[in-house]
Amino acid sequence: MLELLPAPPADPLWDLTAEYAADPRPERLDLVLGVYRDHTGVTPVMAAVKEAEIRLAERSGSKEYLGLSGNTAFNRAMLTTVLGTEALTARATAVQTVAGTGALRLLADLVRQTRPGTTVWISDPAYVNHRPILEGAGLTVRTFRWLDATGLLEDLREAGRGDVVLLQGCCHNPTGADPSPETWEELAGLAAKNGWIPFVDLAYHGLGDGLEADLRPTRMLAERLPEVLIAVSCSKNFGLYSDRTGCAVVVGSSARALRHAETALQNAARTLYSMPPDHGAAVVATVLEDERLKAAWLAELDAMRHRITANRTDLVGHLGALGHEEEACALGRQKGMFSMLPLTPGGMLRMRRRSGIYGTTAGRINIAGVPAHRIPFLARGIADALRAPAATETV
Repeated sequence: MLELLPAPPADPLWDLTAEYAADPRPERLDLVLGVYRDHTGVTPVMAAVKEAEIRLAERSGSKEYLGLSGNTAFNRAMLTTVLGTEALTARATAVQTVAGTGALRLLADLVRQTRPGTTVWISDPAYVNHRPILEGAGLTVRTFRWLDATGLLEDLREAGRGDVVLLQGCCHNPTGADPSPETWEELAGLAAKNGWIPFVDLAYHGLGDGLEADLRPTRMLAERLPEVLIAVSCSKNFGLYSDRTGCAVVVGSSARALRHAETALQNAARTLYSMPPDHGAAVVATVLEDERLKAAWLAELDAMRHRITANRTDLVGHLGALGHEEEACALGRQKGMFSMLPLTPGGMLRMRRRSGIYGTTAGRINIAGVPAHRIPFLARGIADALRAPAATETV
């Protein structure tokens, strides 16, 4: 049987990570994967998370199976955190998932059950896993322009009733470019007029303009529209990368519709992994249900956001000082963990070869993964890669 298996495509991000690991240069810099790193280059466990884990260990609770919806305290906390008001949480249901990726897939399965062959629109450029997840669920994928607000709205005027539009709620991956508040308002109006359903991917809230500001567009869509789908990840803002903690949220217009949606999500989860692991969800619930721990978490989240912003500001200054003011200005308008460099795939390859700086082929780097003292090195590497390749260099 296995001899009949065709060679599958490799995962580009993990291939680059493996290439970085094999690079012998001590000065090399890994900016491929989307993880937050502190000034020492370490991905820390947040202090609020550590304390919650100690409390859970001391409690020595049972390891009995969870229900199909997962940790119900976590689900309630997620609804309150994401939607904010009782009026909105009353119109929503939530199911715990295996991270944000699991939430995306469960909600994609929900869309397929509702309307097989539904068209889902994703941004161009998009998070590398959006298309595979949606197509894996049997959905049709179309794209809309992201970096041009006028083009974005023009393209989405073609989205029709019953279509689904996947929007990243903040800190767009891979570009770091978000719509203006005015553009978000226009998107809500367009969805209401043409009848398409927003599908919001929330993976970086708290790391852009602050938690409340980052959640504002999602809440506005939920207030204005009868139905919204939301995939929530706790990987970045709680640092629970390997604990795979997330949530699928459905905002609906009737209690009956929400009951059916929750059961459909449970059934989809049952066939994929039965039920999610509890540890990460129990940690998040413990933090959010305790006012002192929640305040400590928010303070840590703000500190992470400020470090990311300082990194980007520093990079803009060093790149401008090297004579690349226009490129630096574009980087300065971006938000969140990622920045899209003004480099072609050939330029990104040159940067890897010449400087040992690893980002994705499309130009994305993890600005949250750069130790502050390495920013000048990164700026020099970008500036060097912006120069035309040598005549003898093969790209």
